Amino acid sequence: MLGLTIFPILLLALMIDAVFGDPKPLYRYVPHPAQIMGWLIDRCDKRFNNENDTAKQQRISGVVTTVLIVAGAAGIGWGIVTLTTLIPYGWILEAIVLSTMIAGRSLYQHVAAVAKALKSENLEEAREAAGQIVGRDTENLDQHGVARAAIESLSENFSDGVVAPIFWTALFGLPGAFAYKALNTADSMIGHKNERYLYFGWAAARLDDVANFIPARLSALILCLAAFIWGRNEARRSWLAIRHDAKKQTSINAGYPEAAMAGALNLRLAGPRDYDDEPLDGEWIGSANEGSTSDATHEDISKGLMLFVNACLISAGVIVFLTVWLAQG
Repeated sequence: MLGLTIFPILLLALMIDAVFGDPKPLYRYVPHPAQIMGWLIDRCDKRFNNENDTAKQQRISGVVTTVLIVAGAAGIGWGIVTLTTLIPYGWILEAIVLSTMIAGRSLYQHVAAVAKALKSENLEEAREAAGQIVGRDTENLDQHGVARAAIESLSENFSDGVVAPIFWTALFGLPGAFAYKALNTADSMIGHKNERYLYFGWAAARLDDVANFIPARLSALILCLAAFIWGRNEARRSWLAIRHDAKKQTSINAGYPEAAMAGALNLRLAGPRDYDDEPLDGEWIGSANEGSTSDATHEDISKGLMLFVNACLISAGVIVFLTVWLAQG
């Protein structure tokens, strides 16, 4: 029954997100589900992450915390689905809730804000806007560094914020979307390789890698297909970058959508950068293509946003196909 019903709900959720995104007036009174998840993770962090524990104890505490958070989120998702089956047109309510797990419109708006600031030659504003969507330090970035950071975030979050929620919803419905969002939020909060979270956040980081393994590679493929809409050269560059540069990222997943985006735009992304004042001597992604440059501009961000929109439309098209195919079957 799930396979027959989830795709129309998922399609409606994508449409709701595309039109409304995360309406700020609503979330002044009602907390966003991700905020609730973040609050719970923070409470667990403060309660169970004891710096005096041994590494083994911290790791066990982190595993238990991660499993409870993910299982609890899935349970809430299941409860909402059960509730919506008891009310008329409950599937519309389910789609509305599901739309909060998808971050397409908000991602577009945040990245577009960086492009707008750079176009106005307001570097400080651009740095501030980029700092809201990237994990790296932005205060010392020049305009090219800010543009690259925004494009990298756009590509990575296309996977984390759009494709992965679609993927896990397609497999397990709303409980799958809730579980993935909880895990992804946990990874962003505690999945760091620093002194406090090296062991406690180990489970969240590793499980997030597993959860994003297939979506990251699907995202790269979709971005490559979206580049084909522009032309064969763009698609060829995108595919070449995926093949040769995707594994250069320190993350086992992030390099795939980054490489697809870098190739399509003929840019070099990633490279040396700073995280929490710690330098990271990263390799350039996109260098496999002759003539690629690291001098990204606001125009490249705009092109990246166009590619992102095309990729989202392709994703929606796949869902339409599955909806029709299952209905006819």
